[in-house]
Amino acid sequence: MTDALTRLLSERDWLMADGATGTTLFNMGLQSGDAPELWNVDRPGDIRTLYRGAVDAGSDIFLTNTFGGTAARLKLHNAQDRVRELNRLGAELGREVADAAGRRVVVAGSMGPTGEIMAPMGSLTHEHAVEMFHEQAEGLKEGGADVLWVETISAPEEYRAAAEAAKLAGMPWVGTMSFDTAGRTMMGVTSSDMVELVNRLDHKPLAFGANCGVGASDLLRTVLGFTALAPELPVVAKGNAGIPKYVDGHIHYDGTPELMAEYAVMARDAGARIVGGCCGTTPEHLRAMRAAMQSRPAGARPTLETIAEKLGGYSSADDGTGDAPAGRTRRRRRG
Repeated sequence: MTDALTRLLSERDWLMADGATGTTLFNMGLQSGDAPELWNVDRPGDIRTLYRGAVDAGSDIFLTNTFGGTAARLKLHNAQDRVRELNRLGAELGREVADAAGRRVVVAGSMGPTGEIMAPMGSLTHEHAVEMFHEQAEGLKEGGADVLWVETISAPEEYRAAAEAAKLAGMPWVGTMSFDTAGRTMMGVTSSDMVELVNRLDHKPLAFGANCGVGASDLLRTVLGFTALAPELPVVAKGNAGIPKYVDGHIHYDGTPELMAEYAVMARDAGARIVGGCCGTTPEHLRAMRAAMQSRPAGARPTLETIAEKLGGYSSADDGTGDAPAGRTRRRRRG
């Protein structure tokens, strides 16, 4: 039986994913240091509102409130024994919202990094990482997630462990990494490294790509690196809504809906099949993104100079591949 995401990808040129989970929950009252996953039990109405916000804005895919749902992350809140429960409930609430949408919407079970360092640099072994991801995956599967969505990964070893866990759970999956250090992940992975990594996996993802990072410009530069290699799998672009700034005691992202609309169109034209937002991206941003991608015809593949002109300069001259626009490291914003 073909999975829901594959069916949608076969029917459409592009799909829109959701926006920020954390930003929305903080706006609802989540406090810094709290575990969002506990709201799946304590404040399920707010989690339904989170999911409906993305669906009502036009998202074809939304992620569950389970980013920190591994035992390693939940241990920080003395909830390491509630992995299956919290992930199952996060997915069940998503299933409820998706099934009431009146159209096909994919529930993607969010699986973020464990927060631990993989061996040999750290103490987390491959076997333990697989075990933790597998436990989380089984909870998401029980709750009715259509696909697992591994995100914000930096280490290739952790990416491989998540792939193995998805295989053990018998689940399709999508996997994105965060490129935030001169076109590389924190652990040094470049866009070309990731394409090679994905190609070597036994249980390949349905799609792969980048999320989060340091801004929409940098993320699109990484997407260009992916698509230049003509990968067989669809590419995901899920960039932040601008650059984070500390304002009145909290983090604020400066990207306007108009800027994110430009980003979405360029991501599509750069070859991404799944386009969404990450930190700072609200339903207002998503509505503008959806409207822009629907109303503006496909265009030429954007150049690095065009991206910098429309979205602002890059955080570094180096994109991890040696292909960098000279003199474009200064951040500028338009609109």
